[in-house]
Amino acid sequence: MKKVITILVLSIGLNAMAQGKRGHDYTPEQMATLSSKKMTLALDLNEDQQAEIYKMDLETAKDKKAKMAERKKANKDEERKKPSSDERFERESKMLDQKIAKMKKMKSILSKEQFEKWQKMQKNRMKKGHGDRKKHSRKKGDKKQHTEIEE
Repeated sequence: MKKVITILVLSIGLNAMAQGKRGHDYTPEQMATLSSKKMTLALDLNEDQQAEIYKMDLETAKDKKAKMAERKKANKDEERKKPSSDERFERESKMLDQKIAKMKKMKSILSKEQFEKWQKMQKNRMKKGHGDRKKHSRKKGDKKQHTEIEE
């Protein structure tokens, strides 16, 4: 009986630890460094390009950290409320404007070949993200729809 209780306590403890903190709590500088190094490997960037990409990634990482802190504070302060359609539109529009600005900046930093490869990487990344959501959102009896998505 003691063995069963010990195993139960250990498994609950390990499960709680596994569900603890997800992801990493990197500083914006660390996030920018990792991101720019990955892009250097993928696109064979020169020193000047690496520096420009790092600056851009650092700015993005700082914005991301600030927004995460803002969301955490809002979640603590008040109950989560659904945004109005105007708020959703504004947020989506701002996000798209940021993507357009990033694309223009990348086009000015990268060579034509590098930019085309970067665009392909972005498309693959988007496909992967959307594909995962579709897989998880399908209903149990939707096997036909599932196979169409994966093809």
